Amino acid sequence: MEITESRRLYQQLAAELKDRIEQGVYLVGDKLPAERFIADEKSVSRTVVREAIIMLEVEGYVEVRKGSGIHVISSQAKHSPTPDESLEFASYGPFELLQA
Repeated sequence: MEITESRRLYQQLAAELKDRIEQGVYLVGDKLPAERFIADEKSVSRTVVREAIIMLEVEGYVEVRKGSGIHVISSQAKHSPTPDESLEFASYGPFELLQA
């Protein structure tokens, strides 16, 4: 994965996973690979993977089920932030936003 300065690493990973879901690589009902596998595959930390998954969960693409994994629940976002919302919260990570 190529790192760019304009977006955080978890945002890049979330965008890549979102593309895979939208293109049908992962179908509704499918389980995503384990965090550890994604982290190894993309050479990122598990924290980056967790933040990307939280981002996808907030947008309505996936659901994290304890003991069962990460399941695709929709191939379209339930809530897409407007450009103004995206810019306003761009400096905060998913953990910070969930705690607010």
